[in-house]
Amino acid sequence: MRVAIAIDRLSKGGAPKVMLSLANELLTLGHEPHFLLISEENIYNLPKEINVHYLFKSNDKRLNRLFNLDKVANELNEKIAKIESEVGQFDLFLSNLDKTNLLMSRTSVKPLFFVIHASVEEELKRHAMLGPLKYVKKIRSKLALNGHHLITVSKGIEEEIRTKGRIKPASITTIYNPFDIEDIVSKSLEPNPEIPSGEYWIHIGRFVQQKRHDILFASLSKMENNLPIVLLCHKPKQARKLARKYGVEDRLIIPEFQYNPYPWIRAAKGMLLSSDFEGLPTVLIESLICGTPVVSTDCPHGPKEILLDNLAEYLVPRRDPEKLAQKADLLLSRTIDLTDCGIESKVASEVVAKQYLGLMD
Repeated sequence: MRVAIAIDRLSKGGAPKVMLSLANELLTLGHEPHFLLISEENIYNLPKEINVHYLFKSNDKRLNRLFNLDKVANELNEKIAKIESEVGQFDLFLSNLDKTNLLMSRTSVKPLFFVIHASVEEELKRHAMLGPLKYVKKIRSKLALNGHHLITVSKGIEEEIRTKGRIKPASITTIYNPFDIEDIVSKSLEPNPEIPSGEYWIHIGRFVQQKRHDILFASLSKMENNLPIVLLCHKPKQARKLARKYGVEDRLIIPEFQYNPYPWIRAAKGMLLSSDFEGLPTVLIESLICGTPVVSTDCPHGPKEILLDNLAEYLVPRRDPEKLAQKADLLLSRTIDLTDCGIESKVASEVVAKQYLGLMD
């Protein structure tokens, strides 16, 4: 099967990483994945067998227009048709992220599915606080999904869309994100001399409001333990400035961008997640695969679908640094068995890839 994965970019962030994992597994299964990139941003070293098509220049201002996108969408339609004339017809289109979704929803390509990576309602709440223009842009991209086929990355997002009724899809189903478990374990064992020799916490996430680094730093200041924390984020200066406000800047370890974060995760005492909302937080699953326990906010959506059974004890209320600190201290005092945490069989790459291929039925 020839599968087209349309997405804003292949740079930092959860959705690009998820789609790259899916493309790799499709390749392993003998299929032909293609990336259709709206922007030219690309930091991943892709296998040469994965085709990448750059559709617009990164500085194309038309992509940020509030209205009158039909001309750009028509151009996108023509570009895709040209690609198909060269490589063959695509059997499946997967669209990801708001900018791409807005344009792809106006094309005539089929069969087309939109992958929803985060809570729609939480994103709208956040953008309502950023001002009317930001909100209008955000809600426009969400309403463009009306009448289309949706894939959500967690049951929580699916239930939210069904319950709220803001979007009325043609169909909706949940497919968890794919993880190459053997590859993650193998990469986690690679030596890295940069990794601290002592004990530390780890947090991985872009420095954006959603991730609530303020809650994370406040919780550090309330913990009985005094472990440092490794931050893998894209704005280290801003992170240090905020940490200074909570008196924990001296506990931050912020290395350069890591193409392989898994040795850092494996060596950590625990992964801390402080988000206000997620879709299916990749870092939690990667931590469990690496054998590293987790303390996470019980945010919408995903953490409660990952931290099952005895691990559910390490879910804490959102925006409560005191509880996050307490559970982190508790985690340090225990030995936690992660040999059968329940989620791995649902997210194995081959299982997930076959679910995506099943969409064509």
